[in-house]
Amino acid sequence: MKTILKVIFWIFVLGILVFASLIFYATITDYKPAKMEVVLESTPTDNFPEWTEIDLMIWNIGYCGLDSDMDFFYDGGEKVRTSRDQVITNLQNVIAELQKNDSLEFILLQEVDVKSKRSYNICEYDSIAAALPNYKSFFGKNYDVFFVPLPPADPMGKVKSGLQTLSKASPSGSVRWSFPGTFAWPKSLFMLDRCFLVNRYPMASGKELLIINTHNSAYDAGGVLRTQEMAYLKEFLIREYEKGNYVLVGGDWNQSPPAFKPEFKADVFDNVDFTLIPNGYLPDDWKWAFDPTFASNRRVVTSYKRGVTPTTIIDFYLLSPNIEMVKVSTIDKEFKNSDHQPVRLKVRLIK
Repeated sequence: MKTILKVIFWIFVLGILVFASLIFYATITDYKPAKMEVVLESTPTDNFPEWTEIDLMIWNIGYCGLDSDMDFFYDGGEKVRTSRDQVITNLQNVIAELQKNDSLEFILLQEVDVKSKRSYNICEYDSIAAALPNYKSFFGKNYDVFFVPLPPADPMGKVKSGLQTLSKASPSGSVRWSFPGTFAWPKSLFMLDRCFLVNRYPMASGKELLIINTHNSAYDAGGVLRTQEMAYLKEFLIREYEKGNYVLVGGDWNQSPPAFKPEFKADVFDNVDFTLIPNGYLPDDWKWAFDPTFASNRRVVTSYKRGVTPTTIIDFYLLSPNIEMVKVSTIDKEFKNSDHQPVRLKVRLIK
């Protein structure tokens, strides 16, 4: 009996030591991005783009691991990751869709893995960049954790991921801006470091076009982080617009646009944790661009079934007053290769 108790005791002690070592190593290796990180800085040339209309697309590709057959433990499901073959299939189909839309000036992607256990260490960023040689590619890292310990029975492990902006025109600069706020320690050691990626394009008028790729916080009980992020982003946007610049933001906001009311043709609306950006967040002449007829995101509590799985819209655009929306449409792929749908937009710059 004493021997059994000793074994149990030492197993308990060993478990504490392993956990303490994990927390210690995670603390000293924690990714702490600066407020502003320059991804690219170049000298502007005289070849200023003379845009009248601009076509672009946003898509959270769900690291090519959240296809329609997948559920996810963090959303209330059971699975941690799909198979390697399925990740490859999802990536190939994502690339095929991007290539089908290669007439676009800009493509803004979120949850693009560089080296993660959840996507079998496949560098999705490089694969996408190589498949679209007519675009320049820019990366804003927002997730860099050496080991995510959840769920304990089958941990997610290493994650390195972020935002990818693809651009046909050459920007004068690309900068990663950190959002303020973070989860409390030690949870913060294993969560994302949210950011938005800003590409600047000089114009012949002397003003700039700003294309901003964003991915705001999720799993934010009480909305504290989202509130801080939105206040910070608002200051940035107004400051740039007051300079006379054109400002266009697109991405996964993890909340719905102001006054959003679903008009879905086939899917059912997800009203759990439903969060709207407040009316009056920006002056009325700023415009929110989204397609109310198709969902852009599904809840990953079970595999996807049209008309049964809860869905919503959290992927959309924000336009400064000097940009006119021409057309916005969600590409309905029935969430085949991601838990998000791509959304296309055509805009016109007001001279």
